[in-house]
Amino acid sequence: MEKAMRASRRRRDSDMTEGSISRHLLRFALPLLVGNIFQQLYNTVDTWVVGNYVSNEAFSAVGTVAPITNMLIGAFSGLASGAGVVISQYYGAKNSEKVHDAVHTSIMLTLILSILFTLIGVGMTPAMLRFMKTPDAVFPESSAYLTIYFGGMAGMLFYNMGAGVLRAVGDSRRPFYFLVFAAVINTALDLIFVIVFGMGVRGVAWATVIAQAASALLTMFTLMRSHSCIRLILRHVRIHWEMLKKIVFVGIPAALQMAVTAFSNVFVQSYINQFGAACMGGWTAYNKIDQLIFLPMQSLAMAVTTFVGQNLGMGQVKRARKGVFTTLMMSFASTLVISVAVIAFAPELVTFFNSEADVISYGTLFLRKLTPFYLVCCINQIYTGALRGSGDSRAPMLIMLFAFVLFRQAYLFVVSNFIANEALPLAMGYPAGWLVCSLLTLIYYHTRRDFGKNRLVADSEVRRTA
Repeated sequence: MEKAMRASRRRRDSDMTEGSISRHLLRFALPLLVGNIFQQLYNTVDTWVVGNYVSNEAFSAVGTVAPITNMLIGAFSGLASGAGVVISQYYGAKNSEKVHDAVHTSIMLTLILSILFTLIGVGMTPAMLRFMKTPDAVFPESSAYLTIYFGGMAGMLFYNMGAGVLRAVGDSRRPFYFLVFAAVINTALDLIFVIVFGMGVRGVAWATVIAQAASALLTMFTLMRSHSCIRLILRHVRIHWEMLKKIVFVGIPAALQMAVTAFSNVFVQSYINQFGAACMGGWTAYNKIDQLIFLPMQSLAMAVTTFVGQNLGMGQVKRARKGVFTTLMMSFASTLVISVAVIAFAPELVTFFNSEADVISYGTLFLRKLTPFYLVCCINQIYTGALRGSGDSRAPMLIMLFAFVLFRQAYLFVVSNFIANEALPLAMGYPAGWLVCSLLTLIYYHTRRDFGKNRLVADSEVRRTA
């Protein structure tokens, strides 16, 4: 008994099925938010270093590849979210055996996909860059960065899956600590490889790969040393087909949704590329700041996914819905504060990345015209997170496919051919897609009367006592 109590005190997981809703959400989302900020520092620091110490072509090269890397990260994050939903629902249901099976299936799946994604990514790099109409002056640097990134991407995949497992049981603090550690390594190696050794774009790519590997090792070690039901035992790593089916049921639609959302940005980037290096530089700076604006709502969306998953695991539908509303209000408030600051200090923010006058002009224009629309994104981010936590990731996928691919492509075609083939009208394809997506997601969520229908845990699998 004494040994069990000591083990319990060493656990970092959190049961969200009882207690204050807002406190659970804040305790989960705040470390996640800060951790996501540090995760964004990977590419942000890369961009800052090459923009200030290499060349404008190198700056544009690193920025241009962002839609491709984000597409890959999005695809795997979707699969990881499927694993997280399964784990969170069984954790809420107090079924430790099923949690164990889901964790080990997730790790084996990550190993398989690490090999596949690496081979596909390295092999397809030239074709992807040509598809994006990458200018010849930028192509060699972009190709070098992507090849190294894909070659060492296993670290990113294992970190994201391991962090997803920890977050599924309410532990968002240790993934945050590991990201801080990795961001420090990334920053130090960026400066050493670029300034000291003159490695240019290749230097920042290697810095990113090494930092991601470090965060992955820490995450895997944490799971192996865990004292709760998520403990990773290497000899138990294998595919449990029942769990794989459930992970894929939620994860594949979520993966398609995230990957396609990121891929839709490739289309916008291809239109922006035709306006030259200065416009590309301004768009790159905008995208870096865009990612930071999204972080609070994305962190809260991840929090509500875990909250809804755990509570629906126990069949607590009313508490789950209340948590969704609370999260939406938090998202509106935080996004409003950040948006006002970004609009006010737009030129200074762009200058941080690149001090060329034309780049600052384009970046400031994009920030001040697009930022007011971020409040709309709170709706689709929070409700999509809630739906995914309930096990329903198919409907959000279809909505985002329509809004971010079909509608946005139609918008870009019409604007470029019949209205104004200029940078700003084309860039407005972003908020146009956000508006359509949020409206459809809002309607779908509030017209559903069976929020708990896609719950993955059968009543017979719920352990009412811990």
